[in-house]
Amino acid sequence: MIGIIGIIVVFVMVFGGYVAAGGSFGIILHALPFELSMIGGAALGAFLISNDGASAKHTARDISKVFRGAHWKPADYRDLLCLLFELIRLARQNPVLLEEHIESPGSSEIFERYPRILQDRQATELVCDTLRAITMSYDDPHQVEEVLDKRLEANMHHAMHSSHAMQTVADALPALGIVAAVLGVIKTMASIDQPPEILGGMIGGALVGTFLGVFLAYGFVGPFASRMRAVIEEDSHFYKLIREVLIANLHNHPANMCIEVGRQNTPDNLRPSYGDLEEALRALKREAA
Repeated sequence: MIGIIGIIVVFVMVFGGYVAAGGSFGIILHALPFELSMIGGAALGAFLISNDGASAKHTARDISKVFRGAHWKPADYRDLLCLLFELIRLARQNPVLLEEHIESPGSSEIFERYPRILQDRQATELVCDTLRAITMSYDDPHQVEEVLDKRLEANMHHAMHSSHAMQTVADALPALGIVAAVLGVIKTMASIDQPPEILGGMIGGALVGTFLGVFLAYGFVGPFASRMRAVIEEDSHFYKLIREVLIANLHNHPANMCIEVGRQNTPDNLRPSYGDLEEALRALKREAA
């Protein structure tokens, strides 16, 4: 919703100010289809040249993040901590039984209690692969931490590609607007023998290209790229929480302490309260009893 409000504000303030100053939409509306096709088409073509098919689809999907916001909500962080608590407790009680859950999380009764987490391949694989490494006696906390850091860095680099691609388009749009404006000037110079009122309209139409390139770059595409980057960074905290809890587990801290380490390392706006998390953990303990 906030993204839609932002778009409305941009249009109202820019074009409302233009009309209030006595501007006419006639020249803009006449030139807009031609300028938009040149600038938008060139931007789209440049985007397709610089990205493969998978990256283009990835970017198209990520545009929705501007309006939807972060995928992971505070309740999901609480559920993740509960899931990790159950798995850590089971790993210490019966490592053999744990293997059934991490080898086939889709049929695990523990994972099935948290469907949003189970549906996320990255989160599920990160949890299962790390716990599997621990069961294989790969239990040096520093080595596991290094492996997790590299994996999270690679995942983050991939996730950020759509934001970088959008920002590249935003950086190019002003220059493409100038290209469209230059073409308009060339057209105008070819009609230099026309009366001043006609030449004025043609020059105004040419300048629409410069306006449109800058307007799209700084009013929409650039902010879209920035918002996508912010949402991706916020969602990355979910996967970092997995790292914090499982590394704490490797240091042989009590299960409750491992979960509290994860809770404390969660950003304030996403962190479940101590009371809510404690109540959720007590409910799990009652079910297990």
